Amino acid sequence: MGNRAPFRYDIVGSFLRPDNLKKAREEFLKGEIDAEQLKAVEDKAIKELVEKEKETGLLAVTDGEFRRRYWHLDFLADLEGVEEIKADHWSVHFKGHQPKAATLKIVDKIDFGNHPFLEHFKYLKSIAGDTLCKMTIPSPSMLHLICCVRSEEYAPIKRYQDAKDLYHDIAIAYQKAIRAFYDAGCRYLQLDDTSWGEFCDAEKRKAYKDRGFDLEEIAKNYVDMINLALEAKPEDMTITMHICRGNFRSTWFSSGGYEPVAQTLFGHCKVDGFFLEYDSERSGDFSPLRYIKDQKVVLGLITSKFPELEDKEEVKKRIKEAEKYVEKEQLCLSPQCGFSSTEEGNVMTEEEQWKKVAFVKEVAEEVWAD
Repeated sequence: MGNRAPFRYDIVGSFLRPDNLKKAREEFLKGEIDAEQLKAVEDKAIKELVEKEKETGLLAVTDGEFRRRYWHLDFLADLEGVEEIKADHWSVHFKGHQPKAATLKIVDKIDFGNHPFLEHFKYLKSIAGDTLCKMTIPSPSMLHLICCVRSEEYAPIKRYQDAKDLYHDIAIAYQKAIRAFYDAGCRYLQLDDTSWGEFCDAEKRKAYKDRGFDLEEIAKNYVDMINLALEAKPEDMTITMHICRGNFRSTWFSSGGYEPVAQTLFGHCKVDGFFLEYDSERSGDFSPLRYIKDQKVVLGLITSKFPELEDKEEVKKRIKEAEKYVEKEQLCLSPQCGFSSTEEGNVMTEEEQWKKVAFVKEVAEEVWAD
């Protein structure tokens, strides 16, 4: 199992944006450079990033999400039937810094068409050589969560008076996305998802319940929607899910172990693997992993939020603890999240970031001989 993604040592996807890329984006927003000039800077930065990823020994490379502002909104806003709109504040509250607020609105039939992320992937593949390329996109759940659950002003358009129609259209749009990325050469796709982190949080569960939401039903609907999308997955394509509790400027917005969602998600969602945050006590213990079936579990035991390296023996001890619930052959290791879920990035230097990646590889190679 160690030869197919996700790998014994892996990454979630995003990396710190280099200063020249941040500067170019600022200049673009001010109208000082045009889109082509910005793209040239992005292309160069991504090429240098991929070289560094390969040099560090990663078995799958990403473009670091260097063309994005946010890990989720950029992709979702470019789906047909979705618009990005300004917001007075975020519907989630980070424990510290607050990113610039924006949200999404469903205005028409959801569909996947000529999406710019396809060209983003094609460029990554063109420069990666023989190395596997990993594409990261937000999970289908995120569109529904942002527009219909977090928003207190959601009013369904005529087509979606019955929520089942919305779930179905999102799933079919993602089927098209999976096929399109596959046709572009993608064999490793990751669905990033903060909905499950919220559904693990006791305070958020209560707040949603007080607003009339049945989270058990929504969770089942999300798994059904994701599974319908996954029906488009070819046999030689790996699709994983990363479950996140928030990662803006080294902060977070959800807390709580996986138990409230474990049976529904781990027991029924047909992804090939789960990237799970386990870098702090906010993630709870490993017992919810008893519901895992044949999926791989990538243990996010190494934090991407802070530069200090973890105690190696303690990490190995925690992997051993996880083996009580999941076979060692199904386990892998990674940082708990990306290093830059938004363009601002976490609070560390690029050098510290790469030390974290190297540390993951070092520990994994000592734990797994394959």
